[in-house]
Amino acid sequence: MVDLNDIWLFVHVVRSGSFAAAGRKLSTPPNTISRRLQALEAQLGVRLLQRSTRQLNMTAAGREFFERCAPGLEDIEYASASLTESSGEPTGSLRVAAPVDFFDNFSIEWMHEFMRLYPKVQLEFVLNDGRADLIAEGIDLAFRGGVLPDSSLVAKKLVDSHRGLVASPEYLERYGMPATLGDLIGHECLATSQASQHTTWKLEGPQGPESVRVTPRLCINTAQGQLRAARAGLGIALLPTMLASEDLRNGTLVHILPDYQRDSTGLYAVYVHRRQLPAAVSALIEFFADKLERGIADKGPQVCQEHREREKEKVKAGQAAGGTRGRANKTGEGIAAASPA
Repeated sequence: MVDLNDIWLFVHVVRSGSFAAAGRKLSTPPNTISRRLQALEAQLGVRLLQRSTRQLNMTAAGREFFERCAPGLEDIEYASASLTESSGEPTGSLRVAAPVDFFDNFSIEWMHEFMRLYPKVQLEFVLNDGRADLIAEGIDLAFRGGVLPDSSLVAKKLVDSHRGLVASPEYLERYGMPATLGDLIGHECLATSQASQHTTWKLEGPQGPESVRVTPRLCINTAQGQLRAARAGLGIALLPTMLASEDLRNGTLVHILPDYQRDSTGLYAVYVHRRQLPAAVSALIEFFADKLERGIADKGPQVCQEHREREKEKVKAGQAAGGTRGRANKTGEGIAAASPA
């Protein structure tokens, strides 16, 4: 009779990708795992794994065996976990897949807070820009952005985010606040690439879709790089609000022309459909959902208005002294764009 423990070992080896990785996770010597899987193959009369010095691959028979066995073993594992969690306190080890730049966009301090709230939960983050095979790689939860293709997986949208125009207060102090989309033509703008001399920004405005053709002097191919450049006062950037939300809250960036935005996208928590989601997975999803909901509610328009009020006061002071500042418009209600020097 086949030993179920050997089947359990086989599933863990496949999920881990190697005997060494499975051994570290299970605190079992890799050569012991290898011997037991050889015995399993002998009992079944088929080869399950193709072994080489560099990689471990399933045979066709091995994949079929894994796909039949893994769901049943998962049910047993989660049934055991649910009994342990009967007290209501999340426990267990979670394997989480996310993009490589995940912790560039989301504070690592969030993990410190989560682990303090749930001391019996262990987290393993697998950072990779490829789409993880949740079942084959033993992923409990994946964070994915953009539009998701149809699949058998469960996807819960955590937050919507859009791209907005941002700049630093220092930049606006020097060049003025754009009053219309067309004013961006005379401003320093940051773009992703400079395939041509000009870049066209297409945005959704109060009257529907509009576009403006800007001439970027600095191009950086990552959103993080553009964020740092905007923060340093190098120009106006079109960035995800989710990425810039902390700067917008603390005033190091200002949300300009807030009525214009582009391409709303979502961040999703993705997991394999199960009859009962483990409490630790639910806790992590709800934790991120709460953080993102509060984080995305940025104060960009508020900071923008405060900047406008400060500029109006300066204009009034200049007029009272007998001088008129060139950036004040006729009504004194805003700041017309000034061309960069």
